[in-house]
Amino acid sequence: MTVPLAGVTAAVLIGGLGHALSGSVPASALAASHRPAGWSQSWGAAMQRPVAGGPDEGTNWSEEGFGDHSLRQVVRLSTGGTKVRIRLSNRYGTRPLRVAAATIARSAGGAKTWPGTTAELRFDGARSVTVPPGGEIAGDPVPLATVPMEKLAVTLRFAQGTGPATFHRFTTQPAYRASGDHLSDAGSEAYTQSTDALYYLAGVEVTGGTGTVVAFGDSLIDGVGAARGADARLPDALAERLAATRTPLGVVNAGIGGNRLRYDSTCSGERATARFRRDVLDRPGVRAVIVHLGANDIRDTSGDPCLRPGGPATAAQVIDAHRRLVRAARARGVRVVGTTIVPMKGALFPLWTPQVEKERDAVNHWIRTSGAYDAVLDADRLLADPADPDRPRLSYVHEDGLHPNDAGYQALARGIDLGSLR
Repeated sequence: MTVPLAGVTAAVLIGGLGHALSGSVPASALAASHRPAGWSQSWGAAMQRPVAGGPDEGTNWSEEGFGDHSLRQVVRLSTGGTKVRIRLSNRYGTRPLRVAAATIARSAGGAKTWPGTTAELRFDGARSVTVPPGGEIAGDPVPLATVPMEKLAVTLRFAQGTGPATFHRFTTQPAYRASGDHLSDAGSEAYTQSTDALYYLAGVEVTGGTGTVVAFGDSLIDGVGAARGADARLPDALAERLAATRTPLGVVNAGIGGNRLRYDSTCSGERATARFRRDVLDRPGVRAVIVHLGANDIRDTSGDPCLRPGGPATAAQVIDAHRRLVRAARARGVRVVGTTIVPMKGALFPLWTPQVEKERDAVNHWIRTSGAYDAVLDADRLLADPADPDRPRLSYVHEDGLHPNDAGYQALARGIDLGSLR
């Protein structure tokens, strides 16, 4: 679904995905590649091309990149472990990304860290690292004991210009920037700038878990409508449920607001069928994926510059794309949970028409009844207004009339059968 964001408007080093979606890669090779011994991803984000911010989500630093800066980003782990490492992406960089140094520390809120907890990160034994254009790199393990729901601050030091930055456009947790070298500062005084976006950091991984669940899709997964800084998105709420049952499964948010199944977008990332392998199947330890996609395919996108080119898709075209994702996941031995498209009538921006509703109903009927998915999260019925099922119930909807609010995301998380993820 399209990123609104704050208001009422909508808003690796891996080969091509054709292999995964066609099933042409041997299953044994695929299984070995996506389950590195001992590692699972506890936090992650889907990377995007640099694009200027808009009036809804605010400005970002992706087009200008970084110069003589320290960049501090805070992540909340979904599961803990005995060691930790980070993953950096220069997927959309036009020049080598040179990181002069990096640290990890326990977050003390905002841009602060707890004194005495900062650890230096290394990359193949070196303090600095260069990530080639289009590449991704995992750092060396750090012996840091972590627990579920713990927040860590990752700080990257740049000593020279990076050029435009690979990033993630929307997040409810800001990134902080300081001029000069403030890599090991415990205080936040130097970090005077912030944006609601993520840069270069594609994952944080831990040892000791039993696997990872990836939530994959559009703005419903990305968390549009959730309260800023509250860790209230669907993947956050699911992680809390899993932690409460003492089930050591990591949860990764691979949503991109506005993402579509069939077309790339300047603002909303590569099409889902193109990024599925990178953003889901090749994450360490992946065991299951939850998919919510199709809303931005069936709607009229002509009025939204972020969703051009590409006109409305039919239900049959959306279903065919869903089938491709399911086949790719099954080829890797990954369980797949399909999510019905949420109610769209009543959104405070042009979105719903009787034809859109017809296509949505057809897609949702297929997700519920076809048996293609291992399990179904029926977001449509969980969020629908009993008096008018084409609309979301007001107690569960954000002020834009479409995306869930915190209560709506909690309801969706409660609707997931945890057994279907194992």
